[in-house]
Amino acid sequence: MSSEKAPLFVRLPKQQVAALDRLAGRTGRPKQHLLSELLADRLASGALSVGRVEVANSPEVTGDEVLTLEEAATLFKLSQEAIRTAVESGHLPGRRFGKDWRFSRVALLNWLARG
Repeated sequence: MSSEKAPLFVRLPKQQVAALDRLAGRTGRPKQHLLSELLADRLASGALSVGRVEVANSPEVTGDEVLTLEEAATLFKLSQEAIRTAVESGHLPGRRFGKDWRFSRVALLNWLARG
């Protein structure tokens, strides 16, 4: 592999994969090249935006909308202290109720998706 290339593994909707397969078949060009060109065009034009983020539930995390400090730490795969420090410094969204912290699962995932 060239030093100017890096591997990227993505999951695409089946309809997009089928369309990419058809395009590769009609043009005789590798899907890798087609995707690279499509992405380069979008990046160059500034038209690239992220419209959807999918997050799969891990077995340790429930589907609850409101998380405890422990559950937020499990979601992020970090220590409870790291989460507590981030939320107390205002970097992570959360609310304090007495001694306890509560987090919106959606707010945490949105925060993470924003990078």
